[in-house]
Amino acid sequence: MKILLLGYGKMGKIIGQIAESRGHLLAGKINLDNLTDLDKINPAEVDVVIEFSQPESAVANITWAIERGIPVVSGTTGWLEHRPQIEKLTQEKNGAFFYASNYSIGVNIFFKVNEFLAKLINETSSYEVAIEEIHHTEKKDAPSGTAITLAEGIIQNLKGKTDWHLTGQVDANEHSIPITAKRIDPAPGTHIITYSSEIDTLEISHTAHSRQGFALGAVLVAEWIKNKKGVLSMNDFLSF
Repeated sequence: MKILLLGYGKMGKIIGQIAESRGHLLAGKINLDNLTDLDKINPAEVDVVIEFSQPESAVANITWAIERGIPVVSGTTGWLEHRPQIEKLTQEKNGAFFYASNYSIGVNIFFKVNEFLAKLINETSSYEVAIEEIHHTEKKDAPSGTAITLAEGIIQNLKGKTDWHLTGQVDANEHSIPITAKRIDPAPGTHIITYSSEIDTLEISHTAHSRQGFALGAVLVAEWIKNKKGVLSMNDFLSF
């Protein structure tokens, strides 16, 4: 399979290494330093795009691929206010667009545990929920896309919670889930969900030890997406 990498930072490099180790060819490695090289890419020589760039580049990168009929696997966070237009374009072009805030299999299991726990907490009103996420200092967006996905999972399953807020930026209210974002090197990613009451504290967490799990997940999805159509997610890939 021929993979075009749009975004070749730390994650892109690891994705490229894993892809090559699994027998795939890299059709190109595009970042801000060689962006003009994208015009030289022959779409017929690309089977799938893996897009891990920056929030300001994601929409243009994804649009480029979808308009040329190339399936896209995207993991860039911080741009999702434009997601509806990308999904609309995917449908119009009968393309394939796969997005996940986190490609780690372990994290996606954690998402489901988070949702199930929120449902259980509905049986009592004595707990207050909070989220903490810790990433390396080079991560530009806060809170992380993973933390937002966790918050959305809670909101969908826990009565009385309707939104989330980043601590220190807005005043809290009883309907909003506080998310604390910390940037500490060399942390690749830790997410902690805490339910606290006067009686006890209940906590679940996921800690990544490296970026390898994220990168491998993206390559596995790229292998899977061939001949697929539509707007897809990890729920489709993992059959949750």
